[in-house]
Amino acid sequence: MAIGGLGAIGRQVAQRLDAGIDGLILVSVSANHVERAQHYVEAFNHSIPVLQLAELADTADVVIECAPAAVFGEVAEPAIARGCIFIPSSIGALLNHWHLIEAAQRSGARIIAPSGALLGLDAVRAAAEGTIHRVTMITRKPPTGLAGSPYLLENNIDVENLTEPVRVFSGSADEGIKGFPANVNVAVALGIAGIGPERTELEIWADPTIDRNTHSIRVEADSARFELKIENIPSEDNPRTGRIVALSVIATLRRLVATLTVGT
Repeated sequence: MAIGGLGAIGRQVAQRLDAGIDGLILVSVSANHVERAQHYVEAFNHSIPVLQLAELADTADVVIECAPAAVFGEVAEPAIARGCIFIPSSIGALLNHWHLIEAAQRSGARIIAPSGALLGLDAVRAAAEGTIHRVTMITRKPPTGLAGSPYLLENNIDVENLTEPVRVFSGSADEGIKGFPANVNVAVALGIAGIGPERTELEIWADPTIDRNTHSIRVEADSARFELKIENIPSEDNPRTGRIVALSVIATLRRLVATLTVGT
């Protein structure tokens, strides 16, 4: 296993792998701040080299992307070219690198996206085997979890001193990820699992009355109608992402070597 990025998600995944998971071995990591990363891994039980992003794929069969969306390609391109199993946490960035799907078909690589901060993707995938008529998602986050997003800056939307919930975006999931690249990867995952990000309807609310990142989903299909809701506790290191995201990556890794798996 190689991890690209040692932020809030990457550090937790690295710690779990270093502590020991049967069948999984962490062999390398990468980070923007190399010296800080080297100091961090010095406390690990095993000696882990800190490499450049492009070098990770030379060391492992599985590459886990936990980096900022801006450097997604630096992790993904070499991993796909070498036929690795590639696990992206920034699934929204895949929309700007869709050519990697065909590249993976040629190289034999596999792209496995964790559920992240979402739930019910197994039901959505099952419904997509039939006909899904409509998918809607409403995301509510504390204002601090949305502050600094490109969409807010471009449209001069101030969320710092709110006293009541305000809808700051309404559109499709593929439009939403462009304006909120660190916030709604879950909407893209939902879209890919279902009827596509361009048809998945998305609302984003800045809500000062909550302290959890909340996602509510409604799916209408010919096989079922269902509603899902999850309230994620924000990460202490990065309020834009939930604590459960790193755990979802770890669960995905365990599934790679598990004798028994549950869920579609």
